[in-house]
Amino acid sequence: MPVRPSAPSAVADAYARLAEVFPGLTVRELEAGEPEPGGGGWVAAAELAQGGAALEAFLAWDDAQVVRDYGQRARPDVVASFGLHRYAWPACLLITVPWFLHRRVPRFPVTHVSYDRTGDGMRMAVRAPASFACLPGDPAAALPGARVVADEEALRAEVRAAIAEHHEPVLAGFAPRTRRRGRALWGMVTDEVVEGLWYIAHLLGEGEQGRARRELELLLPGATRPYVGSAAFRELTGPDGESLPTRDRASCCMFYTVRPEDTCATCPRTCDADRVTKLAAAAAS
Repeated sequence: MPVRPSAPSAVADAYARLAEVFPGLTVRELEAGEPEPGGGGWVAAAELAQGGAALEAFLAWDDAQVVRDYGQRARPDVVASFGLHRYAWPACLLITVPWFLHRRVPRFPVTHVSYDRTGDGMRMAVRAPASFACLPGDPAAALPGARVVADEEALRAEVRAAIAEHHEPVLAGFAPRTRRRGRALWGMVTDEVVEGLWYIAHLLGEGEQGRARRELELLLPGATRPYVGSAAFRELTGPDGESLPTRDRASCCMFYTVRPEDTCATCPRTCDADRVTKLAAAAAS
């Protein structure tokens, strides 16, 4: 029986805009009745959550990448941390980009998401959300599955809940291999939420990265469990007196175990003097 084309969902425009500004990540909504993609590098989020052979195969890609790019093996827990980061970063964007662009918050349980990062870029296939939250007055409020919430703060609560719903089982699958638990794992998710949207926003146009910063500070003001800390943005001063925005990560990606001399500008291990050097060089380029 042929698959019937379905009408665009409430988040389709957001994913189209994401692919336009960041071709390295594409999100395809599956048609009604269309099976999830399989074979090649595809893995279902539900399989990652199970923590079995599919997760082992997923992490083998990260293990090989470290050897190929850096000529050495990383510790198994470091490999697992790299793999979790590389999944959680785009998975958070499934929720934060529609919220940021159109004030719509979809729900994606792990059974609704598949992922492939083995080609030229990252690809995600998602089952069109059965429900999404939106604000009063949104034309999408008339669509099936719409849940109208009272105001912006209620919508922010939906963002936090949707990301937590998707990531909780995924973290359970990765936890034994990352040798991290609870707060450390949710610190990683906190960082992916903030840094993913902050990065995409600067591609969206002038002023959008500043707007993303303000939105993320409201989304994660601190004490919003299970997330760890706040968005943690702050300003540093560059060599010519310029302002250099940065943030303090809640977690460490463990890259220093592979290249101790090459840490991220937002790494908790990077002092402010080194941050200024890195940020000023990036701005100059």
